[in-house]
Amino acid sequence: MIRAAPRSEPDRSARGAAYAARVSSNPLLDSLRNAVAAAPGDLALRLHLAELLLSEGSRDEAVSHIAAALQQEPGNTAASRLMAQALAPADQPPEPAPEPKKGYDWSAGEAELADTVPPRFVESESEDDEPESVPADSPADGAVFEVESSDVRLDDVGGMTEVKKRLNAAFLAPMRNAKLRKLFGKSLRGGLLLYGPPGCGKTFLAKAVAGELGARFISVTLQEVLDMWMGNSEKNMHALFQTARQNAPCVLFFDEIDAIGQRRSQLRSSGLRGTVNQLLTELDGVKSDNEGVFVLAATNHPWDIDQALLRPGRFDRAVAVLPPDDDARKAILEYHLRDRPVAGIKLSDLVKRTDGFSGADLAHICEAASERALMDSIEAGEPRMIEMPDLLGALGEVTPSTTSWFTTARNVVLYSNQDGTYNDLIAYLKKKRML
Repeated sequence: MIRAAPRSEPDRSARGAAYAARVSSNPLLDSLRNAVAAAPGDLALRLHLAELLLSEGSRDEAVSHIAAALQQEPGNTAASRLMAQALAPADQPPEPAPEPKKGYDWSAGEAELADTVPPRFVESESEDDEPESVPADSPADGAVFEVESSDVRLDDVGGMTEVKKRLNAAFLAPMRNAKLRKLFGKSLRGGLLLYGPPGCGKTFLAKAVAGELGARFISVTLQEVLDMWMGNSEKNMHALFQTARQNAPCVLFFDEIDAIGQRRSQLRSSGLRGTVNQLLTELDGVKSDNEGVFVLAATNHPWDIDQALLRPGRFDRAVAVLPPDDDARKAILEYHLRDRPVAGIKLSDLVKRTDGFSGADLAHICEAASERALMDSIEAGEPRMIEMPDLLGALGEVTPSTTSWFTTARNVVLYSNQDGTYNDLIAYLKKKRML
């Protein structure tokens, strides 16, 4: 193998001098050098000069300009590419920079997520493979309903004597006495509607009914039934009733039934319309066997419920759950103050001042009074008890949340009580001189 003899140092010096003379006599490079000196912050101009210097073989000068550009903008892609090219060994040509791809690289993305996301489409291992059958009663994906046990009893509900009587007469007594129910031909079909202003304990009463019957308890809202895919909401509704039937005796409680069972004439969404139809079918359809399933519902807006839901065999009994009476307000205040440091509290005075307040309003008053005492304790540097002025001060800042509800309800019952659904409400309004 014949190797070329290494060039001597004088040869190299001669080549360098010739190159320097050629570069220094280049008028374009001289113009660009002057322009860069006049505008040192123009990165595009500086990098253009560096690229020309590299093409002419002036690596050291090019590196100085590239370094200046990277100092001003460390993340500059063009400068980084030129620097890699300038620092590449002389006997090894620099690798060309990959051209940026237009748009998102889907292949790379799928490869990165291959272990996390299953493939969209798969081929059968054999043409003879048959798809696995899905039971007709299986719920739609994600339709899982929690079944609870309730240890709440009606005795745990403070006051509300009239409401308890109505619940017992309309619902509990017939359910407890199977022999009398059979003797009098009492059907277990149908449900009970609890209506009234918000925060008055409708959900708590539903749990108390489940506890009285020794039944399981399922509470459901619109979000747990409604699905974005066509037909899945109806499947979820059917799965809900199937779950209740399998756990009988069971109290199935629809919270805010006006959201699930809106008037179909006012619905623009075919999905919601189908959900209402499915609910009607599950309540008293030919194939619906709801023996041991006790259906309760609560609403703040009974006038927005589809009338078909209120006919016999469905939610054909209604009980008004109105603001707590004197005994109930006393029990609620005692409950929310029982674990707090209180002194000198006159419950009878508070009960008189809170007529028309909901249970939620009373809880808020106790919370606000506790905050007052807490802030005073922080400012004084030592704790103090919650006293009557704290509760009265909090009471002065809270107005009953039921006021606006009664304004709407009054207008409704005056013109929409032909079937007697709102008789309880009318009696309350007359008692409070609101009607």
